[in-house]
Amino acid sequence: MSFEFFIRLVGMVAMALGGLQLGIRLSAMTPNSQPEIWGLSLALVGALIGIILTPYITTRPAKALRDYLSELPAQQLVAGVLGLIIGLAIAALLALPLSLLPSPYSAILPVIMAIVFGYFGTAIFAMRRRDIFELFQGRFPTLSFKRSAGNGLTPNRQILLDTSVIIDGRIADISAIGFVMGPIIIPRFVLNELQHIADSSDPLRRTRGRHGIDVLDRLQKTALVPVEISDIDIETVDAVDEKLILLAQEMQCAIVTNDYNLNRIAELQGVTVLNINELSNAVKSAYLPGEELTIQIIQEGREIGQGVGYLDDGTMVVIENGHHLIGRLVSTTVTRVLQTSAGKMIFARPNED
Repeated sequence: MSFEFFIRLVGMVAMALGGLQLGIRLSAMTPNSQPEIWGLSLALVGALIGIILTPYITTRPAKALRDYLSELPAQQLVAGVLGLIIGLAIAALLALPLSLLPSPYSAILPVIMAIVFGYFGTAIFAMRRRDIFELFQGRFPTLSFKRSAGNGLTPNRQILLDTSVIIDGRIADISAIGFVMGPIIIPRFVLNELQHIADSSDPLRRTRGRHGIDVLDRLQKTALVPVEISDIDIETVDAVDEKLILLAQEMQCAIVTNDYNLNRIAELQGVTVLNINELSNAVKSAYLPGEELTIQIIQEGREIGQGVGYLDDGTMVVIENGHHLIGRLVSTTVTRVLQTSAGKMIFARPNED
């Protein structure tokens, strides 16, 4: 028997007894009435109301409050409680002089002051929690703000990693320099898929899987945010991508991936997706037409007479009439920049004739 069902039974019995007592009193106020009929009727109505409404005034609000508090950053929760205590302490100091006022102010104003100071104490301390914790750090050096920043004083949205982004490996570098603000969650089914790839009979897949395991090890050692292996699973589906999307919806967190199909499907279902490839394209060096850049031409282009080189970030540079300069470091002038689905492509012409 579930706890909610037990609460429904308790509420049903309590409301039935209340309805019975109300029916008996109403029958006493009504001439020529039968107490048994009044009591039985209102007891049945009370029992029905109790079994339906009891969870909505007991377990449901309690569960909602528990879920809300579980998602609050630790620093925000501590700051709010500290502000509430200080606000109530100030209200208690004001209660004595206010109680000396004439009635009804002596009874009403202390309660109003407790509510007002409690609310403002909680709100102010929660909003200024960063400054408050920095003040505590100055007095207690062992309280490290940086160590706990990932738990709430900066945006602490949890992120789920999929297999492709782990094998890619760049997530370890990104998290090691602090660009990942929230806890990193790696579901157990993603870890199992990675292990399955590492045990594959195909040498290429086996190498990729083992590289992903090495990336996870480095991620746990170098990340500035918590890295957690979660046993939470979605048993209603089998595909890993579907599990990730449903889990992200349940946990209200983002997915980090390089998988184009997973990216599109997750976005269609309202899940926030962080794509490492899109991040890489966004931070590539920007060149405008007319700017000069020096590049080594390493191969011929697709069109006749073109030469091709690459910047340090992997951006392709197509040099017009550069086929005869292959193998040389050439000074060029940018003519145009083209944004493609694969990234940016720069077109340039040699400065030398």
